[in-house]
Amino acid sequence: MYRSDVVGSLLRPPYLKEARERHEAGKLTAVEFKQLEDRAVNEAVDLQIRAGVEMITDGEMRRYAFWGHLIDAVEGFDKLGGWAIPFRNEKGEEIVQARPVVVSKLRRKRPMCAEEFTYLRARTSHPAKTTMISAQQAAAYYDSKKSTGAYAKIDAYLADLVDILRDEVNELIRLGCTYIQIDSPQYTALLDPQLREGYRQRGNDPDRLLDLSIEMDNAVVGEHPGITFGLHLCRGNNQSKFYAAGDYGPITKVFRNTRFQRFLLEYDDERSGGFEPLRQVPEDRTVVLGLVSSKTAALESKDELKQRIKQASAFIPVERLALSPQCGFASTMEGNLVTPADQEAKLRLVAETAAEVWGRTLNTRLRA
Repeated sequence: MYRSDVVGSLLRPPYLKEARERHEAGKLTAVEFKQLEDRAVNEAVDLQIRAGVEMITDGEMRRYAFWGHLIDAVEGFDKLGGWAIPFRNEKGEEIVQARPVVVSKLRRKRPMCAEEFTYLRARTSHPAKTTMISAQQAAAYYDSKKSTGAYAKIDAYLADLVDILRDEVNELIRLGCTYIQIDSPQYTALLDPQLREGYRQRGNDPDRLLDLSIEMDNAVVGEHPGITFGLHLCRGNNQSKFYAAGDYGPITKVFRNTRFQRFLLEYDDERSGGFEPLRQVPEDRTVVLGLVSSKTAALESKDELKQRIKQASAFIPVERLALSPQCGFASTMEGNLVTPADQEAKLRLVAETAAEVWGRTLNTRLRA
């Protein structure tokens, strides 16, 4: 049981952003770019250990976005030709995020996460995990107008996608990964009327998709005793903006019917609704409360976090709870509107609060 967790991405250092642009422009060799990626991962690992969180990632430094590992490793996608959706903030300001679309038959060119995990495994003995896109998230990359040349129906596309993701899980486990997190913000898109209509317009019934997504996720997770599978659900995270709102009530069958042992849930503001849906989480599952915002610089107080953990424990025992930021700090390469100092302070707050609430000293597992 890890009481302090991170969701995945961390702010990309400026030198890495510049290096990616130069590499894509042909001004930096693959070897030179890889060395700078390694440096950024090293710094991300050092940051998390310094902050004291129990479970760490590589910061997703090798990705241009949290879904980038799929697009870079699998042939068949137009990187920017898909359904663009608006992200907004409380002020009504918007940005539009271009997304991929499948345009030819999928072909796995290389593993998606193996390099990330093997480098991280060699870099630290600290407990570490790998993050992966879900089939449900990638279902949004099908368009009934643009994709039918490759797949006449979405079901055929999803079948190939599940096979690729299942192979990736098997490869990660073979390499020694014991905690795999599946990222699926699109589950919460099914809470939003506008996004539900967007699915319909692209030939995808949102009500059918919920049941199909659970079936796909279970197929990807499979049966792997001793391996922890986590599911991260948020409402969009792009440069401190979001795309959906609403509590988890309409999709609680995800808690009941999937094989995930650990649910990493967004609970940092009123858009997330109340804790009541946590009643639906089965007794053998853990909920990681994402109470610390990765979107804003303001630092939450320990007392506030402890009070909210107490509130959640009215619906699920505190023994089955843990703590994390509500999402990554940089789901896309641009990153949220926080500074590296803000990010470190929030990670340290997660670690220290978790240690005080659950009575664990920082880095206990490192010393074990």
